[in-house]
Amino acid sequence: MTPLSRRAALVATLLLASIGPAAAATATPTIATADPFEGDPYQSHPWVDMRREFLGGEPVVFDPRVKVSGPAFAEDPMNVPISVSVEGLDQIQRIVVLVDRNPIRKVLEYQPMGALPRVAFRFKLEQASPVRAAVRTADGRWHVGGAWVDSSGGGCTASGATRKDGSWSQTLGIVSARVFDSSPAVDKAEPSAVTQALAPTRVRLRVMHPMDTGLVGGIPAFYLSRLTLRDGNDRELLRLQTFEPVSENPVFSFDFATRPAGVLRLVGVDNNGNRIDSRIE
Repeated sequence: MTPLSRRAALVATLLLASIGPAAAATATPTIATADPFEGDPYQSHPWVDMRREFLGGEPVVFDPRVKVSGPAFAEDPMNVPISVSVEGLDQIQRIVVLVDRNPIRKVLEYQPMGALPRVAFRFKLEQASPVRAAVRTADGRWHVGGAWVDSSGGGCTASGATRKDGSWSQTLGIVSARVFDSSPAVDKAEPSAVTQALAPTRVRLRVMHPMDTGLVGGIPAFYLSRLTLRDGNDRELLRLQTFEPVSENPVFSFDFATRPAGVLRLVGVDNNGNRIDSRIE
């Protein structure tokens, strides 16, 4: 081989060595990068960790049948109204409400049992965030819906009104409630007409409690932790676990296909062991 040939061969070898890895990478089939948000329509960074913490390893689907309604902007971040309703899903076991950007993300967990899968309440919002409802059905699947709520923030790190004026101790645990009976539903297309279907019976109740988050200096966490509603036959109609982000003196609304039997009874406890036991006429 002539010197020129040897030089050409050496150059070719060096060129192949330098481009080899790139060429190999190009030739190798591309493996699609996994979605870092795992399908989340809000592309929220906390979602992946939240899913594992609160929903475990069970399948999750983002489902339009799970509806979360709230204000576009929360004027009062300590009292943000939210309603959750589920249509077209059967065998619902529980509904979990989560807020991505709250320092305490889990707001409540609701087991409808003898109630419809709907709940309305108010909660504290620390900053603009997706607000989600995750609905677990008997097949072990989570159906998730949500709404984006904007806010100036600070709802989780400010004292409530009764904590500021000291009146919470005089009203702690007092329950007030009202039952709105079923009535004929009005046809929206023809307001003068009445459909055969009945609007659901609604139970709205308020429990006086400061619902302290523990994020205000010198004030430890102090909140309702469990509520159960029973009918006149002592049958459980619903179970509700509540956490620090629920608003002060919380108001809850629950719907029933028909009026529950007899005098209702609300039983519950807070995280300090204070008990609630109230009859709802």
